[in-house]
Amino acid sequence: MEVTLAQIAAMLNGSVEGDANAKVNHFTKIEEGKSGSLSFLANPAYTQYIYETEATAVIVSNQFAPEKEIKTNLIKVADPYSSFAKLLEFYQQIRNSKRGVSSLAFVSPTAKVSPDAYVGEFVFVGDNVEVADNVILHPQVYLGDNVKIGEGSVLNPGVKVYHDCVIGKNCIIHAGTVVGSDGFGFAPQADGTYKKIPQIGNVMIEDNVEVGANSTIDRATMGSTILKSGVKLDNLVQIAHNVVVGENTVMAALSGIAGSTKVGRNCVFAGMTAVAGHKQIADRTTVGANSFVSGNVTNENQTLVGFYAFDANEFKKDWVHFRNLNKLVARIDELERKLKEQE
Repeated sequence: MEVTLAQIAAMLNGSVEGDANAKVNHFTKIEEGKSGSLSFLANPAYTQYIYETEATAVIVSNQFAPEKEIKTNLIKVADPYSSFAKLLEFYQQIRNSKRGVSSLAFVSPTAKVSPDAYVGEFVFVGDNVEVADNVILHPQVYLGDNVKIGEGSVLNPGVKVYHDCVIGKNCIIHAGTVVGSDGFGFAPQADGTYKKIPQIGNVMIEDNVEVGANSTIDRATMGSTILKSGVKLDNLVQIAHNVVVGENTVMAALSGIAGSTKVGRNCVFAGMTAVAGHKQIADRTTVGANSFVSGNVTNENQTLVGFYAFDANEFKKDWVHFRNLNKLVARIDELERKLKEQE
């Protein structure tokens, strides 16, 4: 899609310095700008690139004043970062504007698919599935029987949603994610084998949730595994059976929450964090990278770090001693040697 700088400026309530009729058709970083591209400058650390960039136009602050000659056109706005984000959202809407059902998709006769939805090639839509307005099902999505997908949600290529699961409005599920696979439930037997416990619950994902690529959200043994509104999961995150993740909690890549744990709202989990099963995590808990939470977190607004995660302030104090451990051991050995000599 090609648009003029004048059209962009009008959309952003900005003004053009340069050729308002110049056209752009894609976005780039300012340091990689080429002819026909649009970039932005919000961080002063990148100011040097505006004098070098070959981008056709750069979105800048109203206060920006070049210190030397520039080759590019400028679109001046109140807030370059939010203005660029607005354009990206507009671009995303255009990309997701497809409608209709591909002739190469399978849709059960008992399914209800909105005429405003898009069903791509090799999508499977099972019995009694409900697909709401403006849903985008990219190629090779699988929806098991009785699945419900809320208005405006986007399921990227290869997403698999098992039977009876529910996804709310305006959710984004990235490629390869599995929603509703069986929870890890096995009963040990007297002969040393394990008997599978049927997982008859489901997964419920509320509104405005985003799940990264190749993540897994297991169905509940009974009841529901729940991601509440506004939850954001990175790639390769594991949510086990009967877990509840509170509103607006975020988890970075390779995090895992074991079964039946209840995570509060507005929590932050850095990369490669883990939480043991059947725990309670208080609201606004922050867990540092590579940390393992083995017990309940009852106090809100705590920051936890360490393999066995504990209060960050205590950890920092203890770390001084951890770093000097060899010296402390040597001092103890020396004291023991002197005591023996005195004996």
